[in-house]
This record gives sequence, C-alpha cells and structure tokens, in this order.
Amino acid sequence: MQQPKLGVHETMELHELLTFKNLCLTKTTVMTGLVSDPNLKSILQDDISTTKRQIGELKELIKDSDMCSPEGVMHQ
Repeated sequence: MQQPKLGVHETMELHELLTFKNLCLTKTTVMTGLVSDPNLKSILQDDISTTKRQIGELKELIKDSDMCSPEGVMHQ
C-alpha cells in the first residue's frame, strides 16, 4: 500500500525536525569527545547511532514529499 503524500506544512515540520536532529547529533558527537566515563560514552555513542538512523528516515520522508522534485530540490 502506497503511503499518502505529505502536505506542505507537514514537510516543513519534517525539515524543522531534521534541523533539530542534526543539531543534537553535532552536540552529542562533541560531548562524546569530552566524556571520560565509559558508561556515559557508551550511552552517547548509542544516541549517535540512533540519531543517524532517524536523520536518514526523516530525509527519506522529505524526499518522498510533494514539495520535492525527483532531484530532491524544493519547489518554489
């Protein structure tokens, strides 16, 4: 079954989430280098893996939206 297309407002919200998740990934990556506790470092590394997967999923949803052309460029 084909997934319904997203509306403009939904696509924009996905862009906002993608921006937020990219910021989270950057912050967690930087913090991982500053942490000496192995348990905390493991938690941060797990978060990095999860966030990278989530970013990929958001990109796929955005790519499949009506606002994007086949080349992945936003329509004006």
